Amino acid sequence: MNWPLVLDPAGSNAASIADLAWVLTAVVTVVFLIVCIGLGVAIFGRDSWRRFLTRNSTIITAGFAVPVVVLTALLAYSLMITRDLSSATSASPMRVQITGEMWWWRVDYLDKDGNITLRDANELHIPVGQPVALELVSADVIHSFWIPQLGGKKDMIPGRRNILLLSADRAGVFSGQCAEFCGGSHALMGFTVVAHTKDEFDAWLKKRAVGPATPTNVLANKGERLFQSSGCAACHVVRGTSANGNAGPDLTFVGARLKLGAGILPNNRGTLAGWVADSQAIKPGNRMPSYKMLTGLELQAIAAYLEQLR
Repeated sequence: MNWPLVLDPAGSNAASIADLAWVLTAVVTVVFLIVCIGLGVAIFGRDSWRRFLTRNSTIITAGFAVPVVVLTALLAYSLMITRDLSSATSASPMRVQITGEMWWWRVDYLDKDGNITLRDANELHIPVGQPVALELVSADVIHSFWIPQLGGKKDMIPGRRNILLLSADRAGVFSGQCAEFCGGSHALMGFTVVAHTKDEFDAWLKKRAVGPATPTNVLANKGERLFQSSGCAACHVVRGTSANGNAGPDLTFVGARLKLGAGILPNNRGTLAGWVADSQAIKPGNRMPSYKMLTGLELQAIAAYLEQLR
């Protein structure tokens, strides 16, 4: 997994958080140096300097008054930053509902009335320069959605809907992570955001509206039949086919995703076959059973079918 760069903001919200982090770091550094100087004076300084440190006025000023002023100023500054970040509403031009599951993310693109127009998983595509309101919900336990380069984190609590506003100032791929312990494979619950230029995003939407291509070779055709007969279709959706399960991620465009297994593997035919064969060895405790009964050729056929779903 590519760990996110917390202090390399690519959005306005993330920039505010980065500024706050730098301010806190600077203040902590100054306080640390002052304490070190005081400790050095107390141990190695002249007697007159030591007596100055032990005066009641020095203790009251340095030990009480200065910390109160500094901490109050930091509190006020941080509250100003977080107030602006928490003022987002769902009136943003673009709405996406993200549902945290153990241990992956369901991604639903919504229209202005809240109807689902497109479904995906573990990957979010957004246009550069446009605010996106993320409606965060949970299907099971508490999760926390966090894309450090684009904004702060916000918890996903069962029975509640929290709003997080994100925007990207530049095109690129940004990694995220669940930031709230949610079970054994919590550390393997990653996420990817792809920010496109407007033209690229429009082309992406147009492609998703058409749907994936049908298998065009013998191996992929065999993989489609195995996908249906092996029980995969009972848990996954592939638009345009009879696969209509809702327990697992939508696989309609799984071949086009950058990562596999919620951000933990590169997406290629080999990793697809390995995931189908023994996903429990890769992400212990996830809700997909391992298919160790399939032969190597059958696994390759299913992987070839999934790879062309793009």
